[in-house]
Amino acid sequence: MARKPARIRILIADDHAVFRYGLRALLESEPRFTVVGEAADGSEVARLTSDLKPAVLMLDLAMPRLTGIEVLRELASAHGDVRTIVLTGAIEKKQIVEALQLGARGILLKDAAIQLVAKCIEKVVAGDFWVGHEAVTSLVDYLRGLKRGTAGTVPRLKEFTPRENEIISAIVTGCVNKEIAIKLSLSEDTVKHHLSNIFDKAGVSNRLELAIWSMNKGFL
Repeated sequence: MARKPARIRILIADDHAVFRYGLRALLESEPRFTVVGEAADGSEVARLTSDLKPAVLMLDLAMPRLTGIEVLRELASAHGDVRTIVLTGAIEKKQIVEALQLGARGILLKDAAIQLVAKCIEKVVAGDFWVGHEAVTSLVDYLRGLKRGTAGTVPRLKEFTPRENEIISAIVTGCVNKEIAIKLSLSEDTVKHHLSNIFDKAGVSNRLELAIWSMNKGFL
């Protein structure tokens, strides 16, 4: 007899109790999801993420005590495995970029159709990104539109090693360090070391900038 797939463990972080209640009821009506906890302010999120180990964090951007962006910044170094979906009523392009830079995998508008909530979660767990009302298979797909009208100099191309080329390809398709380590049979520390060298050669400081750089250079 085939085993049922494990439920996706979800942590909800929003300061509005009514919204949390409604979102929890919606998610728990789906047999493939289970809500493992709730956070009412930003300062609770890191602790609950560590204690409950959810697969997905649904994070309100406008949280008290610590904002959603501040929470993402705190989680980036300590809880890289959780897939974070930012919840927001409205968001500017600059905030989308910042959230993605800090590791968010999804940007879900609070006025999204109910059926899109489940679809967003499933896409993010599968490794895709979700921005607004649709999935993108990689950051590059989204950034092609995002970079229109963006000015800036393109760094001089430097030679990458074959291993660095593999890591760049993995980064721009959305892999986190742990996934790259498993895929390439490396330790996470080794991946971090390669990333540091890659960032230095490309003249960038984070993954999103690396994706933009790669696209501008025709590297992909």
